[in-house]
Amino acid sequence: MALVERQDSAWRDGLTAAEAAARLAADGPNELPRARRRSPLLIAGEVLREPMLALLLGGAVLYLILGDHSEALILGGFACFSITVTIVQEVRTEHVLEALRDISAPRALVVRDGVQVRVAGRDVVRGDLLLLQQGDRIAADATLIDADSLEVDESLLTGESLPVAKLAGVPHGGAGTEDPRLVFSGSLVTHGNGTARTIATGHASRIGQIGRALATLETEAPRLRREMAVIVRLCALGGAAAAVTVVLLFGFLRGGWIDALLAGIAIGMSLLPEEFPVVLTIFLAMGAWRIGQARVLTRRAAAIEALGSATVLCTDKTGTLTENRMRVAELWTRPAGSSALPAAGPVPDAYRELVSNGVHASPPVPADPMEIALQAAGRTSPVTTVGWSLVRVHGLTPELLAVTNVWETGEKGVLHIAAKGAPEAIAQLCRLSPADDQAMMAAVQAMAAKGIRVLGVAMARTRDAPPAAAARDYDFSLVGLIGLADPLRAGVPLAVERCRAAGIRVLMITGDHAATARSIARQAGIAEGEVMTGAELASLDDAGLDARLDSVTVFARIQPEQKLRIVTALKRRGEIVAMTGDGVNDAPSLKAAHIGIAMGGRGTDVAREAAAIVLLDDDFGSIVDAVRLGRRIYDNIRKAIAFIFAVHVPIAGLALLPLLLGLPILFAPIHIAFLEMIIDPVCALVFEAEREEADVMRRAPRRPDERLLNIPIVAWAVFQGGLAFLLLSAIFVIASTAEIPAPEVRGLTFFALIASILALILVNRSFSTSIREAFARHNIALRYVLAVLALTLAAILAVPGVMRLFGFSPLTWLDLTIAGAAGLLLLALLEATKKVVPGLVARMPGAEPAPART
Repeated sequence: MALVERQDSAWRDGLTAAEAAARLAADGPNELPRARRRSPLLIAGEVLREPMLALLLGGAVLYLILGDHSEALILGGFACFSITVTIVQEVRTEHVLEALRDISAPRALVVRDGVQVRVAGRDVVRGDLLLLQQGDRIAADATLIDADSLEVDESLLTGESLPVAKLAGVPHGGAGTEDPRLVFSGSLVTHGNGTARTIATGHASRIGQIGRALATLETEAPRLRREMAVIVRLCALGGAAAAVTVVLLFGFLRGGWIDALLAGIAIGMSLLPEEFPVVLTIFLAMGAWRIGQARVLTRRAAAIEALGSATVLCTDKTGTLTENRMRVAELWTRPAGSSALPAAGPVPDAYRELVSNGVHASPPVPADPMEIALQAAGRTSPVTTVGWSLVRVHGLTPELLAVTNVWETGEKGVLHIAAKGAPEAIAQLCRLSPADDQAMMAAVQAMAAKGIRVLGVAMARTRDAPPAAAARDYDFSLVGLIGLADPLRAGVPLAVERCRAAGIRVLMITGDHAATARSIARQAGIAEGEVMTGAELASLDDAGLDARLDSVTVFARIQPEQKLRIVTALKRRGEIVAMTGDGVNDAPSLKAAHIGIAMGGRGTDVAREAAAIVLLDDDFGSIVDAVRLGRRIYDNIRKAIAFIFAVHVPIAGLALLPLLLGLPILFAPIHIAFLEMIIDPVCALVFEAEREEADVMRRAPRRPDERLLNIPIVAWAVFQGGLAFLLLSAIFVIASTAEIPAPEVRGLTFFALIASILALILVNRSFSTSIREAFARHNIALRYVLAVLALTLAAILAVPGVMRLFGFSPLTWLDLTIAGAAGLLLLALLEATKKVVPGLVARMPGAEPAPART
């Protein structure tokens, strides 16, 4: 009622409905421009324009033109699967983001035509009179006309977790959010009420300025896709060169250019690098699906892979490391001294009066985070309020930063007065002696050094006297101090430790005070280092900032544009930067970082749109799981690539060898198609489903300049394929010179090649040297592939028509034994090579133990 009475005189200055409509038409809606809603059809179009998928579909069309329907179906099936998974994932992401956007949309209470009316936040216009009440989300930037104990949570803009007192009619106290007369769009009223005149909406608001900064930033192009495109081009050129070589050798050495052309097509089909886009598209699409099972949305799938190479994780404090809710952390009274209050459990008897008076100095139904925390502490030791009624409130004023509640206790004529506020204000109310004041301030400083927000609490009692006109008129006595803190999330210390073990440096960047930031960093286990404030950062040029980056682990009192500058400086030094955040102030740095990670539950719409990854459960530990998955994906991509290179060496070699030795041609297109039916599912399903290596989170991130395809990988793959080719060549040549019929030689060599391919699969499944583990590692996809392969090979041997189609004659048990022995021998030799020549093994770059990052 007080709010209505106070504003009656101001309502005549509210806009009329016609004026509001005209300004809405002139200035536009009070919202940031949204990205165009991506329908499933639009998403499908974007997916189909992906170069890798285009190559996959192009390969299918090519095989269809050549009449190889089986290979065309295989490639088309993979393409359709990849398209379906990607569209489902993207549509799901869009729906969740839209739901989050609708939930977070504010509404505003304004005065139109002299009447209070609640309108959508987008309909607020410049000049509107906003009526602010506890619990409201402020819809636009505004200047206060009057305020009654008004406190506002600006953490989404500034990163500071504690509410900010707002005062009307005071001299300008500074620029931006330092001015106590200004309230900003997106802020939350936690206490009191007020009236404000809108001064900026949409683009002109503080959020709008951050939105404009976002528009000037470009996201990083996916490095993995660029590298894969280079590999595909090189392999395509190699395959074309091999096909031309086969055609020329066959034509000149044997004549019959039609047969030469068919042989060239066969070898070209075997070397067409369609497996590479299969690996990339399927692995990233399935990776997005897997991480989605852990309630992590990936708005750009390549960001998962990039997380595996992250070297620095820049994290916001409020709502990311902490729970963004206050808790009573410490209590102090002059007789009992200080006591830390555990997260659960009753308040000690010596401090119950202190907590009780803190509750009595708060509203009966609080919205302020600190008052909610006091109520929660009070519930552990019941506070007597039965029969009590609140008769007067003395609000916060510029002259006295304290709130006083006057209660009728139910005992005739007795008033209980409780006050809480800044310790200095409580000291004034209690008229403390110098000794008492010194003791209290020492306790205040001790709590402040731990990053704890301190409230002083005082009480008074009167009998047979009316409520006083001012709080100073009561005879207060000091009860004590209550320390409140935003508690650390439970899983953060373990997550930070896992990051350090993985060689990832964790930095805190926050708008909060240095003491608070240092305390939270210490609790989280972030490495000890310097604390740099926003003022210090502003005084440094780029060179000076670069020189300090190695020693600083905490950045405090940082403005949004400074967060962006820190991320840019880290990128300039060659770091792969992951940035977490939930506020509007985090959006530019989220977009500028290599990997932006937004909190979905507490996060703002702007932050979610700017990020590549959204954590739906706001669990900081999910970031570490995403890093682990990113490293697993990159590991498995490398395993698949090593296998692809290795398996094509014996295939190409056996296609060329008969031409050079004058022996019958081994492979026709049907053989190549059958081999691809093994190779493609293995690449797309088996290696994608491989579990991570045991040391995946104990090794350093790979170097930013490390290539996906490097000399160690090529050397190891060629060595594997070359050894397989030597064994198979020996079998082929010995069998051919032993006057064994050509169909039987072809069947024996083909089955030996199948056994060798299985050996290459087992060798490349793991970086470990254990043959037992190669067989024992759980992979359900491999079991299905092996089962289907066994049934198909059995059909080839058992059905005469199928055997004739492949150009085989019946194989003896000796032939099958030789083929199986070739595979086992190859497996044993390659596993032994891992131990003897470990340098040939294509380990991940940085497979060495991760150094401690400080």
